[in-house]
Order: sequence, then C-alpha cells, then structure tokens
Amino acid sequence: MNLIALPALTDNYIWLLHDGIQAIVVDPGEAGPVIRVLRELELKLVGILVTHHHHDHIDGIQELRCLLEGPVYGPEKERIPQPFSPVFDGQNITVARWNFEVLCTPGHTAGHVAYFMQPINEKPVVFCGDTLFSAGCGRLAEGQPHEMLSSLQRLAALPPQTLVCCTHEYTLSNLQFARLVEPHNQTTLMHEAWCLAQRQANQPTLPSTIELEQKINPFLRCSQAQVRQSAQSHSSLQSAEIPYGELAVFTVLRQWKNALRA
Repeated sequence: MNLIALPALTDNYIWLLHDGIQAIVVDPGEAGPVIRVLRELELKLVGILVTHHHHDHIDGIQELRCLLEGPVYGPEKERIPQPFSPVFDGQNITVARWNFEVLCTPGHTAGHVAYFMQPINEKPVVFCGDTLFSAGCGRLAEGQPHEMLSSLQRLAALPPQTLVCCTHEYTLSNLQFARLVEPHNQTTLMHEAWCLAQRQANQPTLPSTIELEQKINPFLRCSQAQVRQSAQSHSSLQSAEIPYGELAVFTVLRQWKNALRA
C-alpha cells in the first residue's frame, strides 16, 4: 500500500492510494495534482471517494472522469456531482483491491462520512475529511456540537495505530490552540517541534495516528481534568454548580477556537 498526500489549493491534501498499478483518490478538490501523479507513476485511476460536499473536496471530480475507470462514492445525503454511488453508515465497499467501511461522521456537514480500511499486515487507515484534524477538528458548518463530539469519539475508538488522513494542513495552528488548553502537555510540545521541522522542509505533518491524537488533540480529551478546567475558565459559565461534562467542554473549546480564527 502506497499512500501519498497531494498538496492542493491553499492548504488541502488530496489523498492518493495506489499499489503501483491502480489508484484511488479521496476528496479531489482539483484535478491537476492528481493527473500529474497518475501520469508520473503510470497509474490507472479506479475510484474516487468523497467525504462531503464542500467545493474544495469535489471540484476536481468532473475533470477526472475522463481518466476514471471505476466508481465515485459519496455520502448519500450530500450534494456530490452526478453520477455517483451513494454510501451510508456501516456499508462496506470495495474498490479494486481495497475494502472500506463507511462511517457516518456528521458535524462539519450534515452527511459527512469517513472511510476506514484495515489491510492485512498493514496499518489501518481512516480518510476522515474535515471531521478530525491533527490536534483539532472541523468547524460546525451544518451540524451541532453533540453530533461532532459523537463523530470524534467514534473515530477515536478506532485502533490506535490507525493512520489519520485528514484533508487540511492545519496542524501547527491547531497545536498552538492545544498548548493554550494544555500548556504542560509535553507530547504536544514535542510534536509541535517535529511539525515545525516538517513544514520548514516543505513536508506534510500528516498522516497522524489515532494514538497520537488521543494524546495531543484537546477535542478528543474533553474528559481530561486540565482540558475541562481550561474550558470552564474560558467560559462565562464558571459556577461550580454547573455540570461540565464532555459536551459542554467540547462546545466551549470549539467556540474558543472559532474566536481565535475570526
């Protein structure tokens, strides 16, 4: 299994999976980077997977159709360029030699999905679109906090060694926020140094792993004492009588992060 993160647009990644002969791509927001690699490596494009309908994830599909020798799969409840094969939660799909389980992960959009694969004798992989980012998560463009929290918890329950293939290079800005939430998290500090070196070398900080995200991602750590304390301190609801469960913590963290990007 060969996994390539193709830089696209401003800060997107289009994921390309290939075996030296056949390839699939995930969330092609533009066609150019895909076409170049297909030609360079002499690969046959046999499938396209789409996680959600935002333009930076679908705008390259129509141009790629002239090369495509297989299906386009996309969430059943989203506006994906026709024709495409709709997928639903729990469905298993096969493209060439690869098998995927479809996971419904609403929150960023109403019908967002992720694709999980567990090849024999290789690390599992999840293509999670804009739900889970390294050290962060997607904005709630269409969904509600409880939906996004549930989606993140579902992804966090995948095997620890799972490669996390998200679709934006947001890692450094996410790590800055993670340090605000947990200033004494040594794993976050060490990983930030590694990510800085990667970006200075013009290399991606992805894929991450579920195991790493459970250690550095505040949105996956809403039950941790320091994360809960930081959220409660930042919130206007600071009464000790107010229960501060994971959903309340997540909601405050997401609002806090939104304000920093405003």
